[in-house]
Amino acid sequence: MRASPSTARAINDRLALGLLQQHGPLTAAQLKTETGLSRPTVADLVERLGAAGLIEVVGESGAVRRGPNAKLYGIVAGRAHLAALDVRLGSVSVVVTDLLGATLAQDALPIGGDTGTGPAVDRAAALLESAARAAGPVPLHSVGIGAPGLIDPATGELRDSTGLPAWHRGLVRELQRRLPATVLVENETNLAAVAELREGAAKGRDTFVLLWLGQGIGAAVMLDGKLRQGASGGAGEIGFLPVPGAGGLPSAVDCAGGFHSLAGSAALCELASTHGLLDLATVSEGGEEAAAVATVRAALEAGEPGEPFLKEVADRLALGSAAVASVLDPGCVLLAGAVGHAGGPALAARVEERLAAMSPLRTEVRAGSLGDGAVLRGALITARDAAQDALFAPED
Repeated sequence: MRASPSTARAINDRLALGLLQQHGPLTAAQLKTETGLSRPTVADLVERLGAAGLIEVVGESGAVRRGPNAKLYGIVAGRAHLAALDVRLGSVSVVVTDLLGATLAQDALPIGGDTGTGPAVDRAAALLESAARAAGPVPLHSVGIGAPGLIDPATGELRDSTGLPAWHRGLVRELQRRLPATVLVENETNLAAVAELREGAAKGRDTFVLLWLGQGIGAAVMLDGKLRQGASGGAGEIGFLPVPGAGGLPSAVDCAGGFHSLAGSAALCELASTHGLLDLATVSEGGEEAAAVATVRAALEAGEPGEPFLKEVADRLALGSAAVASVLDPGCVLLAGAVGHAGGPALAARVEERLAAMSPLRTEVRAGSLGDGAVLRGALITARDAAQDALFAPED
């Protein structure tokens, strides 16, 4: 079926917007070259987008050349604002940007486990509203939220999950009620994979599995450039994966006995203790991730004395990676999250070597490059994509 004129215009407009986002200001001639569109078609879209207030002349190309053909067109970045939230078990972080991703305001707030649902929701929502005001009078167009837990693929809502704070679900509903903006929520690990694909270590590789190594364990499945959430939104719940050495089997409501029991931060702290690298008495409740990160870094810096610990960590991560590889054959596994970032390429190389001995399927192991900020980046990308879809929707 041939696209209608309005749909064709929208496709061309989105293509031009994407190029301007990726490359910055371009001349009409450069847009023609990059898009492959005819000169009249480019002239029409430039006029149309300019009249709509979406692009503007931001300068001229070249030091000598002047005239209409030298005009540089750029996106009107301040036409709308975007926001992203990274909702953790005990905190929430927010960033507000323009349409090109320039940071206008950012903030973070700890929310203790003893905070009631209502007060926690109010404090988190107020944090976003305060950041939005600080960014200026331009309204929020889209808000992306990254949170732990399952997202219902039918409704797009955060599902009620055992062990996660009730205020997470309450915050999403409250923001949808308070804000005129589009509010989108996605699993934090999935958003990290989106960010690594578009801006990080997976750029140029559209099929991979991201392992999120932090307080808990998660995975994101990216196949042919698309996230795969599964029938119930649970694709990647690798913490429940039964693996040898976990000392039991997981249950439907508890991942103890699954891969989480080997590779979660608490498990890595216990492993470090057996190697004499960490005194568990110094690790506070909820501080396991920070302790695991510090221990992995210290082991890498220690050289030979840290090798036995790092070898066991790599062995454990290879177990989960081998299971993923045998089912999906993604060709690439990305180690992300705070622990994955701390291990970096050195830990990734150890996991790849161990995985090659366990699986006949060639699987590259890379370290994520965006660190703990990957969730916010992914949430911003999601918000930006939503804004782009709305701003360039075909006219009726």
